Amino acid sequence: MFEFCINDHNYSHVHFIGIGGISMSGLAEILLTEGYKVSGSDMNNSYIVERLKNLGADIYIGHSENNIKGADLIVYTDAISKDNEELIKSLEDSVQTVDRATFLGALMKNYENSIAVSGTHGKTTTTSMIATILNRSLLKPTILLGGQLDEIGGNVKLGTKKYLLTEACEYRGNILKYYPTIAIILNMEEEHLDYFEDINHIVDTFTQYGQNIYEDGYLIINSDDSNARKVIGNTRAKIITFGLNSKSDYSAENISFTTDGYPRFMLNIKDESLYPVKLNVMGIHNVYNALASISATHTLGVPIDTILESIEAYKGTHRRLEVKGIINGIKIIDDYAHHPTEIKASLRALKNSTDNRIWCIFQPHTYTRTKILLNSFAESFSEADKVIIPDIYAAREKDNGLIHSTHLVEALLKNGIDAKYISSFDSIEDYILDNAKKGDVVVTMGAGNVYTIGESLLENNKKEAI
Repeated sequence: MFEFCINDHNYSHVHFIGIGGISMSGLAEILLTEGYKVSGSDMNNSYIVERLKNLGADIYIGHSENNIKGADLIVYTDAISKDNEELIKSLEDSVQTVDRATFLGALMKNYENSIAVSGTHGKTTTTSMIATILNRSLLKPTILLGGQLDEIGGNVKLGTKKYLLTEACEYRGNILKYYPTIAIILNMEEEHLDYFEDINHIVDTFTQYGQNIYEDGYLIINSDDSNARKVIGNTRAKIITFGLNSKSDYSAENISFTTDGYPRFMLNIKDESLYPVKLNVMGIHNVYNALASISATHTLGVPIDTILESIEAYKGTHRRLEVKGIINGIKIIDDYAHHPTEIKASLRALKNSTDNRIWCIFQPHTYTRTKILLNSFAESFSEADKVIIPDIYAAREKDNGLIHSTHLVEALLKNGIDAKYISSFDSIEDYILDNAKKGDVVVTMGAGNVYTIGESLLENNKKEAI
């Protein structure tokens, strides 16, 4: 494994292949503020790309070996294929070349304290909750998010060298390249099965990750998750647990929900102190995310009053049960859920917030995930009244013809779910306008570009005040 501390080298020009990605752009922004020459390439322009251009980055739309001229360090995203000509050229010319996770792991070493949030579900929300708490404290952290948070004005905020907060994705075993001082494991389920062999492979990877944390570091574990608990006996770090189980160090008691679906509970800290907690994001899954956030920030020494005030002020990140607007009395919501467990959690949260019909427009994400988890997907939509499935979003994969959205629709129909396949986004918009009624909730769901359906509906029709 390549190990380096970027400040110990004479790198002057860093080139990012896939710079428009949410994580890559944050890393590029950090280097720009530290005085490095930054260039990068991406297949498409975006507001993220434009932001980096305005900060001084040289960005190319499209990939070409000429783009890397002058760079003495190349950073590439996992989404880049091995036949990318910039990547090939960098290796041919023996330019120092590292993947994004290796670079982030090295960057962590420049900070006195690093907080890394990992797990199958909830990484962006939990990291955003922690970001909100730290942003309202006096700690001045550097923050890297996998989503857009209004609290910090985007997906990255630069602070001092004392604290770094980041998400830590397990895909391709990337977490093994991180050595944070505080590591959070939210949960473990079957996911990214185009890389992992099975759940045992996933658990083994997280267990190895737990061994990366030093004796003076902390490993914060969801004690309600049976797979996450397996890491506890395989680390030298100090263990802190959270969950609904009262035996956890940080637990939630007497949970209730407002008419808007917002949780309320009593926070029990080590069976010694009780505090009332109010959340302004929906769902029981956000109780877990809040407990993880409280555990981490309390461990850092943030006063409990500041933590609870900040948690209550947290309104969510973009694309996480985000209310986009209202048309014709129909509420349009967008959500990033793309795994069966996430779908269940989001739809259950919505069910707690309305007595009206819920329409779910779900865009499957990757052929591999859809095929392997088809049966689980088919059991995930019971809280939705109407389900519309467009074509699968390929992402990094190619269609091998083995799975299609109609297979998911057939499985849903067998389970008694009112599901329909509509391939084109324009046709889905027309169908919603013709069939949804005042008071209905329409949620666009998935990790691809399904959110554009809701945005188009709002843009092309009379938008009402929320």
